Amino acid sequence: MGQLFGTDGVRAVPGRYPFVEDVVTRLAETVARLLLQEFSSEQAPVVVMGRDTRGSGPTLGRWLRRGFAAAGCRTVDIGVAPTPAVAYLVPRLKALAGVVVSASHNPAQFNGIKFFTSDGYKMSPELEEAVEKVLASPGRNGRYAASSDRPGDDGSALVRRYEDFLRSTFPACLDLSGFRLVVDCAHGAASRIAPALFEKLGAEVIALGCAPSGDNINSGCGALAPQSMQAAVRRCHADCGVCFDGDADRAIFADEKGALLDGDALLCLAAWHLDRNGLLRSRRIVLTVMSNYGLIKFLERSGISVVTVPVGDRNVSEAIEAENLSLGGESSGHIIFRSFSSTGDGILTALQILAALREMGGTLSSHRAMFKPMPQVLHNLPVERKVPLERLPKFQHLARHCEKELRGSGRVFLRYSGTELLLRIMIEGPSRSRIERMARQLAAAYLEETGVRS
Repeated sequence: MGQLFGTDGVRAVPGRYPFVEDVVTRLAETVARLLLQEFSSEQAPVVVMGRDTRGSGPTLGRWLRRGFAAAGCRTVDIGVAPTPAVAYLVPRLKALAGVVVSASHNPAQFNGIKFFTSDGYKMSPELEEAVEKVLASPGRNGRYAASSDRPGDDGSALVRRYEDFLRSTFPACLDLSGFRLVVDCAHGAASRIAPALFEKLGAEVIALGCAPSGDNINSGCGALAPQSMQAAVRRCHADCGVCFDGDADRAIFADEKGALLDGDALLCLAAWHLDRNGLLRSRRIVLTVMSNYGLIKFLERSGISVVTVPVGDRNVSEAIEAENLSLGGESSGHIIFRSFSSTGDGILTALQILAALREMGGTLSSHRAMFKPMPQVLHNLPVERKVPLERLPKFQHLARHCEKELRGSGRVFLRYSGTELLLRIMIEGPSRSRIERMARQLAAAYLEETGVRS
């Protein structure tokens, strides 16, 4: 059995290993049984389940419920809902765990499974390793009776609790009246919640990507394809726009001119605003190694120090907890406002950015100009398999040469995607043409040394 868990749960194409009936069902039972060893509650164990809008979601959910039932757990199904809704509800319902059937920003043909423990945090790497160890042992194929395939308890009304929570995070003294806002929901989990929430706050909403069909999630829209949102901002003369990914745990903005603000720009604005109000704990925030070097330098000049962690919102979350901080996130738009949530939440992020904009006044473009990003190239190179980079001496030699050339004025970062067969080549430096040349050279060197031709 190959490794199941990546940087954010398990992802695959349904119908192919590991997203086949027996493996998914055993996965659910194994997770539940391991968590039950440390769980003490007077009530019967409950698992809260949510999903995004992919057509494969209900089938995977049925297989998961079957495994939870085999472990003696009841499933409360909240239906289509953002991933952070499950993280929010699990501790408040005193549930054993939460599970979300979603592949986040990936195309519709993929799906994924993410688990949350009883405290609302994603499963630890140690627990994932224990699950994989159990699943690697001889299976018990065929022991899951189809009679256990009854629907989970209807928890759709619980989504209202999450919506009320989101509304409560927006300052009661503020509203969005007179504000024109483009909202792109990626035909995903935010479709039923976000536009209505912003309208209740008084905004005039131009909604995009709110007609999920089961196979159009993230298709030409949302956080990974924000061009339609940007165009709508300019066309409708909106004050700004925001787009989410498929499970609504990340957000990307555009200012009134249609220019993008990625997670780094949003973190800059949020950190500066919180710090100005004395709410940035220890005057430190958590960033990943992918955050722009220009952001780090701007924060340092502002008296805000940075804790740097590997890519992955779980790494950000763990550092926030370890350092008792209030803010952290990724350039992709996963941002954690710890005073409100234990995990990245796109709609919550949008509310906090809009509240900061309302409080500070001015346009979003004026705040976007606070820091100047250093030129950055991110090249996603498709790979056939993830050959350990340390086994590629020529590639490593070239990488060291590039780092030496940029020393003091940029950096080189190389890693495999945790969710896709991609090598990510990220280079920052003072000259775009220079770092683009380096990225092309590194990609060519990788392909030559691994024996693959693009």
